[in-house]
Amino acid sequence: MKEWNEHGLEERCVSSELIYDGKVVHLYVDQIALPNGAPSVREYVRHIGAVAVLPLTESGEVVCVRQYRYAHGCIMTEIPAGKLDSREEDHVEAALRELREETGARCEKLTYLGLFRSTPAILDEKIDLYLAEGLTFGETAPDEDEFLEIVRLPLSTLVDQVMGGEIADGKTQVAVLKTAEILRRRGTEIK
Repeated sequence: MKEWNEHGLEERCVSSELIYDGKVVHLYVDQIALPNGAPSVREYVRHIGAVAVLPLTESGEVVCVRQYRYAHGCIMTEIPAGKLDSREEDHVEAALRELREETGARCEKLTYLGLFRSTPAILDEKIDLYLAEGLTFGETAPDEDEFLEIVRLPLSTLVDQVMGGEIADGKTQVAVLKTAEILRRRGTEIK
């Protein structure tokens, strides 16, 4: 595959202005030069990055969390996830932390599922996705501003819900479908 700049698609930043510098997001407005040299504007949000973990039990259930998502005004079913504490934080350690905090689980095996970019036109957030297996459970320790309900759903049910449009969260959709494909390739029955 050719590098993106070999296709003549590169947009060049002429100037950048930080409009809002929040705790989680940072909004920029950049003056740019398009590939043909014409000027344009790009508004985008920078984010420190995040991790998400699909915890799969030996019985084929996925440990999910339900939480109210203010921006959408509804409760969503998702896999455990959270932002990095810093850009330098080890992503595996962050994934293990989020798994433990939100579900109380620790895992024997953590498999990298890939990088998820939720909204690349306006947001630079990168979410590393993981599959956690060989789970043991202890106490949860959610953040003080996190109110979660833990639910266990069979992976096959989640696949059906993703395909039926019932799971709206993109990172959860991708992790569920990738996990189902990994199990299929292993020759493991999806329960």
